[in-house]
Amino acid sequence: MTTPGEVIRRLLMVAAPAALGVAAVLYAGELKQPPDGSAKVPQAAPVRVITLAPVDLVPQVRGYGTVVPVHEWKAVARVEGEIVEIARPLGAGDLVRAGTPLFRIDDTDLKLDLANIDAQLAASKVKDATVEDSLALARSDLALAQADLKRQEQLAGQKVVTQSALETSRRQELTARTKVTELQSQITLNAAERDVLVTQRASLERAIALAEIRAPFDLRVTSLDADLGQYVARGQSLMSGEGLAAVDISAQFPIGRIGPLLRLAGEGAAVTDLKAKVMMTEPEKTVSWAAQVERMGEAIDERTQSAPVVVRVTEPLAQSKAGERPPLRRNMFVEVVLSAPKRAALVVPFEAVQSGTALVVSAEGTLEKRPVTTSFVSGDLAVVAKGLAAGDVLVITDPTIAVPGMAVKPVEDEARKAQIAAEALGGSGSGAAKTGAGKSGAGKSDATKTDATKTDATKTDAAKADGAAPAPTKTGTGTGNGSGAGKGTTP
Repeated sequence: MTTPGEVIRRLLMVAAPAALGVAAVLYAGELKQPPDGSAKVPQAAPVRVITLAPVDLVPQVRGYGTVVPVHEWKAVARVEGEIVEIARPLGAGDLVRAGTPLFRIDDTDLKLDLANIDAQLAASKVKDATVEDSLALARSDLALAQADLKRQEQLAGQKVVTQSALETSRRQELTARTKVTELQSQITLNAAERDVLVTQRASLERAIALAEIRAPFDLRVTSLDADLGQYVARGQSLMSGEGLAAVDISAQFPIGRIGPLLRLAGEGAAVTDLKAKVMMTEPEKTVSWAAQVERMGEAIDERTQSAPVVVRVTEPLAQSKAGERPPLRRNMFVEVVLSAPKRAALVVPFEAVQSGTALVVSAEGTLEKRPVTTSFVSGDLAVVAKGLAAGDVLVITDPTIAVPGMAVKPVEDEARKAQIAAEALGGSGSGAAKTGAGKSGAGKSDATKTDATKTDATKTDAAKADGAAPAPTKTGTGTGNGSGAGKGTTP
């Protein structure tokens, strides 16, 4: 049986929580608190930008090739005999001036044969004189025989002489005439024989002249195959050399890079209209030589699928300076830069448009993505054909989160703009760090600090590029400053 005390206790267990709930509802408005003033509103992400404007551009493409001399020469013995004289010094690497006597082969036998020919020519002249004297006598005898024949014919007409006497006179006249003809033929034959001797004499004189071998032009000896006292046969190689007047470089350029350059050079431009420069990077400097585009190469390289362009450097030895510029020599691996005339163009960093789209900052300070078409890529730079215009604010860093419409804080990168202007004119732009090459993380308050931490890495890469020669398998795919290797893949 339930007691009154238990009933009261159960009622209190239900009523007390209900009363507290009613009180919480009634006084909820009075318990509200204002928001904490320390809470921060998310800030706009800082991004590095450049305001686009046309700059002067010297369009360039870069390729690589090896040096070969334009002229090569091999000394070959044209006569046989013993080498009795040789130039000293004469060995691989020696420089020889044009006209220098290099070898002289013993020509004693040739001179003896020449003396024999001269003796025969002299005998032929004596023979001619003798025949001329005999011919004069024969002509006198013929005149007498003809006169006698004429008298006999007159007497025969008068029936004074017999027919037998007349025939005898005719036979004598015929014999005298035959003698004259034989002597005249002998003189003609002697003249023909003398012509043969004169030809033989000229051949011997030429052979004697060929016994001495001189350098046809200024050359560098590449190999020496004969020495003093050696007997050489006709056609045997004596030495080889290469000309010093000019060298050719058959540089390889990726297929599709020359065409855009020619279009920028102007309508109707040919490869030979392009300017050329040969460069070689050394540990502390880059040396260059002025060159002339000669022609397109023979065929596409099967392995690298690159097109050859042949350029020529004249007087490479005269241009050399000890400690400053080495002479261009066979098999040296060099870089060739082809360039079109300077023109104004909208030039942007290639990494900012390499995906075919670009991020720009709108007038409201928000990100905007645009499709971009490039007409030419030169190393780290791209020439914009469509999608961007002068005055657009281009983002040159890649935000970690790039959402169109998000608010950003643009930071104008004047150093990068100056670098682009320098590179567009053909400079390396190495004096300024490429501050637009990194990423700026969201939530960082200072984009300058973000890029400053990457300056050392940029300098390290540039130093490596200046100190190492480009590999042959990367022909034409990089830029002269080392930081754009592997770019420039647009056709």
